[in-house]
Amino acid sequence: MPNPHYNILFLCTGNSARSILAEALVNHLAVSRARFTGYSAGSRPRGEVNPHALALLARTGIATDGLRSKSWDEFAAPGAPKMDFIITVCDSAAGEPCPYWPGQPMSAHWGMPDPAAVTGSDEDIRKAFAETMQVLRRRIELLASLPLATLDRMALQGRVQEIGSR
Repeated sequence: MPNPHYNILFLCTGNSARSILAEALVNHLAVSRARFTGYSAGSRPRGEVNPHALALLARTGIATDGLRSKSWDEFAAPGAPKMDFIITVCDSAAGEPCPYWPGQPMSAHWGMPDPAAVTGSDEDIRKAFAETMQVLRRRIELLASLPLATLDRMALQGRVQEIGSR
C-alpha cells in the first residue's frame, strides 16, 4: 500500500516570510515532497512576499513560482484543499482565533522569531533569513521522518507539537 499524501498549511500573520519559506521548503525537499504538499497563508496577509525570502530561496535553488501572500480564508472556503496539518510559525497567529478548518486537521505551533523584523546590515538580515530557513528545514525533515500511518492521533499530535521546540 502506498504511503498517504498529506497537505500541510503554514500560518503566520503576514504570510510574507516564515510561512512562505516553509511552504517552499516542503514542496522542494525530497524527504517531504513525496509525502506532503505545502501551502501557506496569513491572518492579515501583507499582500507581497518579502524580497529577502525570495532572494534566499533563489540563492538556494528553491522554486519561487506561484508563491504569494494570501489570506487563510482561502483555505477555509468550500473547494479548498483539505488540510491534514495546520502549523503556526509565529506567536501572534497562534493566538488568533482561526477559521474552521474542514476535516479537523492536526495542529501545532512552531514559533520562531520573524526574520523580517531584523534590522541592521544586509548581512544581518540575510543571516536571520538563513537561520530561519535552517530551523524550518530541520523541523520539516523531522515531520517527514515520523511514521505517520502508525501513530494514533494523540501520539502524532504530541510528536508534531514537540518538533516546534527543536
